[in-house]
Amino acid sequence: MDVISIGETMVLLTPNTPGKMRYSNQFTSKIAGAETNTLIGLAKLGHKAGWISRLGRDEFGAQILTAIRGEGVDISRVALDENAPTGVFFKEIINQDRVNIYYYRKNSAASLLTPADLDQEYIAQAKFLYISGITPALSPSCRETVFYAIEIAKGNGGRVVFDPNIRRKLWEDDEARATILEIAGKSDIVLPGIGECEFLFGTRDCEKAARSFLALGAETVVVKLGEKGSYYSTSAEKGYIDSFTVSNVVDPVGAGDGFAAGVLSGFLDGLSIGDAVKRGCAIGAMVATINGDIEGLPDRRELEKFTQSNVRDEVNR
Repeated sequence: MDVISIGETMVLLTPNTPGKMRYSNQFTSKIAGAETNTLIGLAKLGHKAGWISRLGRDEFGAQILTAIRGEGVDISRVALDENAPTGVFFKEIINQDRVNIYYYRKNSAASLLTPADLDQEYIAQAKFLYISGITPALSPSCRETVFYAIEIAKGNGGRVVFDPNIRRKLWEDDEARATILEIAGKSDIVLPGIGECEFLFGTRDCEKAARSFLALGAETVVVKLGEKGSYYSTSAEKGYIDSFTVSNVVDPVGAGDGFAAGVLSGFLDGLSIGDAVKRGCAIGAMVATINGDIEGLPDRRELEKFTQSNVRDEVNR
């Protein structure tokens, strides 16, 4: 297995018309989960990806399993819970500038993950363990599970990749900051956004924030700068990678997960850190042009076509 991840995926329900949900009677149903977004992105690029989680033995759980299996991700380590439900959430779009998110995930099956749910051999044979900061926020047992998974991976020569993916609605700031920094210190590669750097270190200076992550123990830091691209830093090299130009940003949600898939894919393919980050920027841009978290994730052919056309556009300017 190339990459394994642990986390919750839920069903997302969005009204078909804008305005308050109380007046909506038709909804579109999709799946949404930061970790599975990245795993699906990797699978579409031909990498072997596996997901560890819990779902309710219900129709929402069946929907999620069907979708993720269909995208080529291994779901053999997903447990079905007879008593706890699959989490759901709603996206209320009042207008293009005002979007409300309502979570119904408390006591969900995934929030009940424990270290006993982990198959040590399964994690041990993976090249990368991909962790987001969402999972440890779900419950104390989820936090224990994440730290145990990291221990297994590092004890067997695997590399840990961490996207802080901070969700301040899920926990108190002090607890979030302490936990995120502890995980970052145990990770090989950290992929924060510039806003998360500000939350953790009180600075929007990406170079300063990267040095802080390296001081904690990380080997590689890649700071996402949105439309400005990314900044990467290791003990040996550092640099900026420009963003890719897109004509219309439709839905930026999920772009960071696509970015992580691109960076991980680049490392798996043996690319330089600069080229791996460039691939991440390309996929992040592609995801942002399509409505939905996973719908814009490309296969190899689509990725190559996009990057080549972007290069031609730059040359013709």
